Amino acid sequence: MYKNLQAYLADLERRGELVRVREPVSAELEITEIADRLVKREGPAVLFERVEGKDFPLAIGLYGTAPRTARALGVPHLDALAEKVAKLLDINPGKGGLKAVFSLLPKLGELKGFFPRRVLRAPVQEVVLKGDAVDLSRLPVLKCWPLDGGPFLTLPLVITRDPSTGELNLGMYRMQVLDKQSTAMHWQLHKVGRRHFDTAKRLGKRLEVAVALGGDPILTYAATAPIPPIPGVNEFNLAGFLRGAPLELARGITVDLPVPAEAEFILEGYIDPAEDLVVEGPFGDHTGFYTLEDLYPRFHVTAITHRKNAVYPATIVGRPPMEDAYLIEASERLFLPAARLILPEIADYHMPPAGIAHNWVNVAIEKRYPGQAYKVAGGLLGLGQMMFAKVMVVLDKGQALKPGFPALLEALQHALPRRDTLVFRGPMDVLDHSSRAMGYGGKLIIDGTTKLEEEGGEVPFTPLAHRDLPALPGVRQAQWPGVWAATLEKTRAGQAKALAEKLLATPHSRGIRLLLLTDADTRLEPDELLWAVLNNIDPERDSWVMEGASGPVLVLDGTRKLAEEGFAREWPQKITMSPEVVRRVDERWEKLGLPPLPARDPVAAD
Repeated sequence: MYKNLQAYLADLERRGELVRVREPVSAELEITEIADRLVKREGPAVLFERVEGKDFPLAIGLYGTAPRTARALGVPHLDALAEKVAKLLDINPGKGGLKAVFSLLPKLGELKGFFPRRVLRAPVQEVVLKGDAVDLSRLPVLKCWPLDGGPFLTLPLVITRDPSTGELNLGMYRMQVLDKQSTAMHWQLHKVGRRHFDTAKRLGKRLEVAVALGGDPILTYAATAPIPPIPGVNEFNLAGFLRGAPLELARGITVDLPVPAEAEFILEGYIDPAEDLVVEGPFGDHTGFYTLEDLYPRFHVTAITHRKNAVYPATIVGRPPMEDAYLIEASERLFLPAARLILPEIADYHMPPAGIAHNWVNVAIEKRYPGQAYKVAGGLLGLGQMMFAKVMVVLDKGQALKPGFPALLEALQHALPRRDTLVFRGPMDVLDHSSRAMGYGGKLIIDGTTKLEEEGGEVPFTPLAHRDLPALPGVRQAQWPGVWAATLEKTRAGQAKALAEKLLATPHSRGIRLLLLTDADTRLEPDELLWAVLNNIDPERDSWVMEGASGPVLVLDGTRKLAEEGFAREWPQKITMSPEVVRRVDERWEKLGLPPLPARDPVAAD
């Protein structure tokens, strides 16, 4: 357990996992380029002591590896989160009465810290700035990517209270700085903060808001965690449970909201639902694509409080892998026991980083009856934020779920396209740019379990990968056992399907069950390939079962969609860094005292 962010940074430095950069570095793009290189190679966290034109140092990469994330959460490894929750949930009340009561007593120690503790004095309130003294431009807020609409707070812990019920929520929503005293608040359709805003609007009230930056790293994680909707339970409770000690909360200076006493900064203010919404974005998002401009509420900052020696915490998101992948893994471990309570046949599940959480879920089950794979997949899709899952691959218990690509290859050996694939519709993350409509689109289940007689039994299959593939102008290709991938420069409607027909008509489709089509700027490397394809499909529109040389093949059209194909939404760009920034960081790397790294992949910078 760490009391605050600075205690965590000190521990990282003792362990050799923190680098101090004493040379001035720009918050516009340069820090992103440095942090991106380090996280993709599991490098150290960085404390930038001097950020050009800003008054505070900046820390980044706090969750940049799985072991570092586990340490931040107070466990030896991320699987220990599942063990901790499983121990708490392992309650055997017997037949009720006193036996049930006594069975609960040993569990009370597990809840130590569950309830926060109120304090009157808080380190985060050592400095109080109000009115004209409020100036967000003093903070080293990052402009992360070249096409971003401005600088964004990327690790804000946004605290609100439901104006009707009084329920508290702590969520993480990006915030674009609009001017010295206001930001946009990215409250998406399905978020609790958005629900509080909608309630305030219905009641005709201003909504008080407090935004914490820093504190115990467990609290920052808790703000990202998909907590079940249990009355009276919020992210402060989760953080306390994980810490094993109560979180200390103080009252805001100008808002009637609890704020973490050990945070680095608190931004206090309000959102007025009667005001017009403001334009927010674009933003280089965790999907690896830019999310486009949209309208969101304006947050008015009326006070800033902070420690005298405050450190500004930040993260970046973009093409995976990024450090959010380790926070996602923490959540999957934490909520595995709860999923098993509802679906006890689940042995394990994993969300590969290439799927950016909601695009791809591998799940292993202990199968006993026909159709059980679809039952489990459907059950998972009804659990909280798992409703956003786009592609779910079900395997037998005992099969490795990660790395993701080998698990997919294993599933394909037992999945006959059409018979063992199912496409339907449901809610989608509003950041999904390829779905049929914002927040609504297709989903795909692949049943990769061993088939029972009632399901048609196993179909003999020998996965192949051919060496000499057909030469086609402007088409790059690669094969793995059972999988064929091809890129194309898409310029017209129907082009992807025509290419699929041409490829599958050749003998090179023998032993293939999955054909992946993607844009010409995608490397034919498994993780990048699946990242691009899964981002760019709506399974209802872009998955087809076609005949190959040895049976049916599932085709996924992961190319960009055109207006001529009936796609009415604007298509976003992939995130890439400006070549000038890449060159500048190359030149400064050694002088900044950063650890030696291989040269940046030129494909990612073009």
